[in-house]
Amino acid sequence: MEGANSGLGGPSAGVLERTVSVLEGRLEALARGGVTIIDPRQTVIGPEVDLRRICAGAILHPGARICGARTFIGPAAEIGTEGPATIVNAVFGERARVASGYVDGAVLLRDASLGGNSHVRGGTILEEEASTAHAVGLKQTILLAFVTLGSQINFCDVLMAGGTSRRDHSEVGSGYIHFNFTPWGVKGDKATPSLIGDVQRGVLLRSRRIFLGGSGGMIGPRKVGYGAIVGAGSILRSDVDDGHLVIQRGRQINRELAADYLDGIEPRRARNLRYIGELVALRAWYLRVRRPRIPAGEVHEHRRIVIDGAIANLEQAIAEREKRLRDFAAERGAVATTPAALEEAPAAPIDPCGGESQPVDDHVDWVRGLPGAQVEAFAAWLGGIAAAAIERREAAAEGSA
Repeated sequence: MEGANSGLGGPSAGVLERTVSVLEGRLEALARGGVTIIDPRQTVIGPEVDLRRICAGAILHPGARICGARTFIGPAAEIGTEGPATIVNAVFGERARVASGYVDGAVLLRDASLGGNSHVRGGTILEEEASTAHAVGLKQTILLAFVTLGSQINFCDVLMAGGTSRRDHSEVGSGYIHFNFTPWGVKGDKATPSLIGDVQRGVLLRSRRIFLGGSGGMIGPRKVGYGAIVGAGSILRSDVDDGHLVIQRGRQINRELAADYLDGIEPRRARNLRYIGELVALRAWYLRVRRPRIPAGEVHEHRRIVIDGAIANLEQAIAEREKRLRDFAAERGAVATTPAALEEAPAAPIDPCGGESQPVDDHVDWVRGLPGAQVEAFAAWLGGIAAAAIERREAAAEGSA
């Protein structure tokens, strides 16, 4: 009898039939709209998902589970090319793809890709053609264009840049960890973000690539310069300057440690402020350069959605870093006050559209075609934004002390 309970605590047969019918209807609607669903029997679309945010040309492979009202899957994006993949409130640009795994809250721009068994969480952005191999975990991590991670890597609280193309890109060897937790104090802290490259040079795609050898790690917060090469098996405990080859080995330590030990507020306070400044500059690049270059009209709406998703993730990342810095400073009896609101992004020094009302060239192609004087102007503009963001936060802290 419809509505009768099975006695096992589950839903009735009638409820299940109606649920399946609704799901099948949604999948059929997607297929009619041009979405390729390889096997509808193994594909689940949550009821909260707006079907209009799954674009014609997208491909859902068997085992795809799509959840979250924010989720967006762009044209020719692929979900689950190698196995089951769960997508929750994630944004996939054109031809972006995940082989298998779990992606929650990340934004992937054009042609970015995640390998099999990925585990990717909030605050993460992969720019054009950035990629990972299999079994990579990311959280609060930003990979600028072309950056490539090998297999079995765990990155949290990292921004990485460098390189000029898919053939000339920054890379991390397999088996690498960014150690983003410091155990001092009552509960420890994550005031440990690391910069591998930077924003003001990285977004302009003219910097030397960076290589971090596999089976290694980095104790955050670190700074690694462009052109740096770190030998395999190294655990970085100090910064690496531009154009240096480094092989680091840890020294043995065996000493007593007080239960209430705390490190000093510097240099970590300054390093956190530097990282926040870089994020503020990257947000300005997206707001004042990348977004205005998207032509008006419905045909380009998918590009606006992806860039807006990246801006939202950058704002989330800034808020996360400011919270971590406040907690870190408070435990050391200091103040790290967050400004009441994010700074307004200043106008770009050069019209990114070049006077065109409908620029159509690809962003990466446009950046590569910038003349030297404009590259220098954009770099100075971004550097000034980062410096101003740091000064603003230092002034707010002094005013509250």
